Amino acid sequence: MSIKRNSKVAAGFSMASMTDIVFLLLIFFLVTSTLINPNALRLLLPKSNSQTPDKPRVSVSVKHLGENKYEFYFKTKRVEFDEIEHNLQLELAPYKKEDQIFSIYMDKTIPVEQLVRIMSIAARNGYRATVPTERER
Repeated sequence: MSIKRNSKVAAGFSMASMTDIVFLLLIFFLVTSTLINPNALRLLLPKSNSQTPDKPRVSVSVKHLGENKYEFYFKTKRVEFDEIEHNLQLELAPYKKEDQIFSIYMDKTIPVEQLVRIMSIAARNGYRATVPTERER
């Protein structure tokens, strides 16, 4: 005497969970890829062996256009030099004094005079400024 089953096991495969995983991975990679390069300008940074552990809140970049011509960027937005101090004050005001840090990205071909101009803004307002460099090999 044989016993028959009333229900059969479905041999199909549901792709719903697989598409959820693919979308989660896609979102993860999109978010992490934007964190890799916080500064969108291509600059040839000077080389150094020392690294600073400070985490800057914003960045100021200087791009060399040629003979005594420079472009200034606050974060990734192009600004005039006179606007940098005001933008820094607005951006760093909510933070405690020891956390008011910004970084200065400069091409290695730019004269030190431009660095001194931006550092004087930091000194006037009591901010700390860092100058990121590439690691020496």
